[in-house]
Amino acid sequence: MNFLAVKFRSVSDRIARAAGLDVRLLGMLFMMAVIWLTLDVLTGGLFITPRNIFNLSLQVSVVGIMTCGMVLVIVSRHIDLSVGSQIGFIGVFGALMQNAWLPIDGTSTWWITSLAMLGAGIFIGFAQGLLVAYAGIPSFVVTLGGLLFLRNAAFYINSGVTVAPLNETFQLLGGGLDGTIGVFWSWVVCGLAIAGVALIVWRSRRRRSVHSMAQKPLASDVLMVAIWAIVIAVFTATMNGYKQPKTDIGMGIPIPVLILIGVTIVMSAVARKHRFGRHVFAMGGSSESAELAGIDTRRLTLLVFMMMGLLCGLGSIVTTARLNAGASVTGTMTELTVIAAAVIGGTSLAGGIGTVYGGIVGAVIMQSLESGMILMGVPTPLQRMVLALVLIIAVWVDTVYRKARRA
Repeated sequence: MNFLAVKFRSVSDRIARAAGLDVRLLGMLFMMAVIWLTLDVLTGGLFITPRNIFNLSLQVSVVGIMTCGMVLVIVSRHIDLSVGSQIGFIGVFGALMQNAWLPIDGTSTWWITSLAMLGAGIFIGFAQGLLVAYAGIPSFVVTLGGLLFLRNAAFYINSGVTVAPLNETFQLLGGGLDGTIGVFWSWVVCGLAIAGVALIVWRSRRRRSVHSMAQKPLASDVLMVAIWAIVIAVFTATMNGYKQPKTDIGMGIPIPVLILIGVTIVMSAVARKHRFGRHVFAMGGSSESAELAGIDTRRLTLLVFMMMGLLCGLGSIVTTARLNAGASVTGTMTELTVIAAAVIGGTSLAGGIGTVYGGIVGAVIMQSLESGMILMGVPTPLQRMVLALVLIIAVWVDTVYRKARRA
């Protein structure tokens, strides 16, 4: 048995290196494939269809955007339980701007509202970060208070009345019927994405060559580019394969998916390449050591929560635009999904460990489970019970994994 375990680990390591992935992320991708195939069988072939994958991509967009921020929050040894309530409060605030304070059909209404919603998110993150970093209140307590305060504030500012409709241009940000880039531009984006992957691989080989570092076999890099090219092309073809109602016109890639891709790229660069990200990981590994190294941990904590607030504002824009309404109940229990996505994606609750792209995979897994249960007609309370169990299992796996690494 030990021989088989070592052999399996060796094979998985080689596959992961060939694909440019770490072993844990490769395992998550394998688990996601198993979940998709299982759900497709249980739903009678309804899960893996262009229509469901299109809708799933929209659901993942909101959760994924906020998961990018939650990864850094958890890596820094904090937590934010208020993200769902922020979605609801900022959404009602933005809807009121369009219906009560600005002309709903104004050409500048959509971007003024968007900037205001992003600003509201930054302010909320600033207020919570200030209490955590400078008042010394545990983030669990501060954000739990934020969850309760903001959820009820969302009800209070408009007496619980749903605010609708919204500006037509603003609605495009939600990825509705017209909120896509169409077939042609989807293939253009596909080509640019594949070219981008090839460029990254080429630059990596060039840097290694310049610094006389060991190179991976050329066939390995070619295989990695080919794998990513296939994945990107299949996704694009699936998005184009979903037709607009009563037409033969393909929908194409939704705008929220492009927003998620942009956020993921930027946040991954911040986490892996920028000094800010390296300081966050250092603080999460040991705040005392980070302070001795000259890192201002209080300022860093404040910035992490402000970034989380900014992404909550962006997530609220996408959600509110998609619903074409601002409602105080929007985002209820979203914090469960976002935290679970980050943990499933390999972010350690002990701090110091996590990846943005792992969090995105976790978001896909969480939303796939929810989408599959909806297709199977599972009652909402039971869905929440299952997702709660998934969160518990994910934390247990993280604990076992960390113990195995220390052994």
